[in-house]
Amino acid sequence: MHDTEGVILRLKTAEGHLRGIQRMVEEDAYCIDVIRQIQAVQAALNKVSTQILDEHLNSCLVTAVQGDDPAERQRVLKEIAEVFEAATRV
Repeated sequence: MHDTEGVILRLKTAEGHLRGIQRMVEEDAYCIDVIRQIQAVQAALNKVSTQILDEHLNSCLVTAVQGDDPAERQRVLKEIAEVFEAATRV
């Protein structure tokens, strides 16, 4: 992964927001405000996931597709399919 620092920064930001949500719940904050903060954390995590997937597609997947090992190619393609299948179940 090329942008490890960027990914870590985004994850730390999401972690801080999640702690804020915990405080909001403990302080019995307005439900809609809590939900909005949860949605913001989900969006941040989605951005991290997209960034990591993009790196994977442009490195591991390209390498496997261009390689000479059909089993490796199938394994990597199956992983990608499983990621997308899991994402649609959420």
